[in-house]
Amino acid sequence: TKHLVLIGGGHSHAIALRLFALNPMPELRITLISDVSYAPYSGMLPGYVAGFYNFEECHIDLRHLAQFAQAELHIDQAIGLDLVNDRVICANRPPIPFDILSIDIGSTPAQESVPGVAEYAIPAKPVPQFLNQWHQLIENCANHPEKSINLGIVGGGAGGVELALTMASRLDKIIGLKLNINLIHRGTAIMPGYNQWVRQRLYKILINRGIKVHLGERVSEILPNKIKCESGLTVPSNYTFWVTQASGANWIRESGLSTDQNGFILVRDTLQSISHSHIFAAGDIATMVNHPRPKAGVFAVRQGKPLFENLRRRILLSKSLQHYIPQKRYLSLIGTGDGDARSATQQRKAIASWGPFGWQSPLLWQWKDRIDRKFMAQFRNLPEMGRWGDWEMGR
Repeated sequence: TKHLVLIGGGHSHAIALRLFALNPMPELRITLISDVSYAPYSGMLPGYVAGFYNFEECHIDLRHLAQFAQAELHIDQAIGLDLVNDRVICANRPPIPFDILSIDIGSTPAQESVPGVAEYAIPAKPVPQFLNQWHQLIENCANHPEKSINLGIVGGGAGGVELALTMASRLDKIIGLKLNINLIHRGTAIMPGYNQWVRQRLYKILINRGIKVHLGERVSEILPNKIKCESGLTVPSNYTFWVTQASGANWIRESGLSTDQNGFILVRDTLQSISHSHIFAAGDIATMVNHPRPKAGVFAVRQGKPLFENLRRRILLSKSLQHYIPQKRYLSLIGTGDGDARSATQQRKAIASWGPFGWQSPLLWQWKDRIDRKFMAQFRNLPEMGRWGDWEMGR
C-alpha cells in the first residue's frame, strides 16, 4: 500500500480527488491536509464579494469530497517538511509520513519590507482570512451607515482592480454610507499583462465608479488610518487591502525544495519537483520551469487532470509520466461588479480578455456564470461512499 498525502485543497487537488474517487486504486491510501473545511473557488470569489453568490455556491466542501474519495481528512496546517524521513510537519498533530506528496496551497501577496503591512494591512490571500475581515467590514458598515469609510487597495493587477469594483458594488448598496476607495499601483498603468483596450476600459470604469486611482506610487508605510507613499502622497484608509505580487509560503523554501526567487516550487513538465521526484506541486504554488505562466486559476483547473494521471502513474510504477504543456494564450473573464445581488444576471457585465482582443457585455457575465457553476456542480451531490463516514480527522 502506498500513502499519497495532499497538502492543500486547491483546485488541482479537488479535481484529482474526484478523479481518484471515480477511478479507485485498492493499493492506495490518501490523506488530505487542509487548514479549512471549505475551499474557496477563485472564479466565483469576486461575485461573492459583490454579493452575487452565497458561501455554499463558491466553496468546495472538502469533508464531503474526502469521503467520496475514501481519503482521510486532517483539518490542520502544514508548517514544514522532513525530507530526510518523508514526513509532513503539522501545526497541531504528529508528523504525517508519505510515499508520494503533492502540494497545492496557493499563494500569498508578497509583503516585502513595507512598515506596517503585517500589523495593519489585510492580505487578499489566504482567502478565508480575507473573507473574515470582509464580513466584519460589511457588518460594521451596515451597523454604522452614518460613518464615512475609507478603503485602500494596494496593487493594480487584475485582482486589485476586480476587488475594488466588487467591493464598491457591495458597499454602495448600504443606504447612507459615505464610501471612499483609493487604488494604489506602482506601475504606470493598471493590469500589466493585459491588452491596452482592457486596461483603458477598466480604468474608465474605476473612475466612473468614483474609485480614485493612483499610478506610479510606491507605498512606504501603512498606518491604522492612512497609507503613505514615497512621493509624499498620503491617502486615508480605515481598511487597507494588500493585493500585490504573489509569493510562496516561507516553509516551502525552508523545507529544502527547489524554488524560484518568489518561493514557488519549481516543477518539471510532469508537475514533479525538480529536486524531489516523489513530490508534486500544482496551482499557484508551482512554477513550471519550461513553461512559466501567470498565477491564475485557469491553470490550476487545467492541471488537475494531468496531476491525477501522473500521481496514478507514479503509484503504479509501471508507466512513464505524461508531460503537460499549458496553453500560451488563455481567456480571462473579469467581472465589473455591475448589478444588484437580487437582480437578474442580465444586468451584470464582464470583460473578456484574450490576447490583443477585449469585449464587454452582459452575455459574457452569463457565460462566465455558467462556466463557474458547471465547475462547482461536479463537487456537489457526491455519493456518501467514504470509508471514514462522518469522522473528520485532526479536530
